[in-house]
Amino acid sequence: MSTLHGVGLLLLAVIAGAVVPFQSAINANLGRGLGHPLWATLASLLVSILVLLPIMLALRVPLPSMAFISRAPLWMWAGGAFGVCFISLALVLLPKLGASGFMALALAGQVVASLVLDHFGWFGLVQRQVSLPRVLGVVMLIAGVILIQFSGAHDKALATVG
Repeated sequence: MSTLHGVGLLLLAVIAGAVVPFQSAINANLGRGLGHPLWATLASLLVSILVLLPIMLALRVPLPSMAFISRAPLWMWAGGAFGVCFISLALVLLPKLGASGFMALALAGQVVASLVLDHFGWFGLVQRQVSLPRVLGVVMLIAGVILIQFSGAHDKALATVG
């Protein structure tokens, strides 16, 4: 992989992460307007389908193999359930924790879970053993989460004292 190509992939990953707080904040407002977070989850997923289908048609994406669909293990279909879980929890928690607090905690959960997935090589991932530098990275990330989440409370306390 060329350096330029690698940088492009890294930038796309950053963009993928950057859209998540926007999605969560917008969906939280939609949930309030629709009267329940699950309505916003459903609306979000329906809009996803409406956006994705024309793109797939324009790109002429071939239909999946029915043989694969019929023999795929059940765990391969769990991604949609995890998506519903994330969207729904974001709708409920983001207004309470703030965008930075929710995203920092969600990121910490993602990194810890990713470390486990890599360590065991689950779901066809390349196995990458847990190492001291990787664990230290996770500890530093969680320390950052604590600073992000609790610095607001400190700021409010200082404002009320002064």
